[in-house]
Amino acid sequence: MGLQSNLLALLFSLHIFSILLNKANAKVPAIIVFGDSSVDAGNNNFIPTVARSNFQPYGRDFLGGKATGRFSNGRIPTDFISEAFGIKEYVPAYLDPKNNISDFATGVSFASAATGYDNATSAVLGVIPLWKQLEYYKQYQKNLTAYLGETKAKESISESLHLMSIGTNDFLENYYTMPGRASQYTIQQYQTFLAGIAENFIRNLYGLGARKISLGGLPPMGCLPLERTTNFMGQNGCVTNYNNIALEFNGKLQNITTKLNQELPGMKLLFSNPYHIMLHIIKKPELYGFESASVACCATGMFEMGYACSRGSMFSCSDASKFVFWDSFHPTEKTNSIVAKYVMEHVLAQLLE
Repeated sequence: MGLQSNLLALLFSLHIFSILLNKANAKVPAIIVFGDSSVDAGNNNFIPTVARSNFQPYGRDFLGGKATGRFSNGRIPTDFISEAFGIKEYVPAYLDPKNNISDFATGVSFASAATGYDNATSAVLGVIPLWKQLEYYKQYQKNLTAYLGETKAKESISESLHLMSIGTNDFLENYYTMPGRASQYTIQQYQTFLAGIAENFIRNLYGLGARKISLGGLPPMGCLPLERTTNFMGQNGCVTNYNNIALEFNGKLQNITTKLNQELPGMKLLFSNPYHIMLHIIKKPELYGFESASVACCATGMFEMGYACSRGSMFSCSDASKFVFWDSFHPTEKTNSIVAKYVMEHVLAQLLE
């Protein structure tokens, strides 16, 4: 009799847990993504640009071993976040014709590799600027309204997590590489310029009904293998200046978060900062089961990404899970999962309260 009552109690507690879990999941019906290659699920496959990764060895550890256009050997952070919310295993790319509004209703990525806050950044490799991602989002809202009806669509938009991950390219691909912006702005002025774009973008999302927004910070960009490879004077260590700029810019994004939460009624703007967890992984890779943090898995691991990875794939590592970075700019699936778990537990879990 005691065993039976214990079993009933266990089943009842599991039932209550599943109800709570369903309630939590219902709080975030979809993940809606804006940004760069850190969260591009393959949109660049469908525009004329060299900033692509829809070929082997990219995606070799993705479901079915397929190169989707994600800049990794497998899934990217937004895929893991979507799964953590109990939605689905991966977030599809908006421009992929295989998908339609029934797929996008529970998650969609408008992100484009090599883009930035600054339109001049997206122009470097002819990718989708942030303003265009917003236009796609407006189009998406119309399609969602037609699919769900106006009331349900509005409710879905207000409850969905709008996730932004962008900014690294503005500094590494644009400011420190191209002549234009560096002649117009000091680095501090440029940070202020970008922060203004970020704030306006969030205000636009709010005006379109978004209420749950994650503003992503910059990683320690001076520790990317590409930057370490070219840091001859610093014995191929992390570029301190770039890391300091990432910290400064993250401070500005944190200030925007505080300001807009106070100004905009009903807003839940969260600052998701990957900097410290990424730096910890890079400085102490062995604690996470990694063998290398200074060079990447793809090709020589020193400077290749995109098509250079394809050509040099004969040199690529056999086990990406031993590497923090997949190519010279982007983390492996394992690193993405660790960072996503950290952000989920320390920041995004607030959306389930």
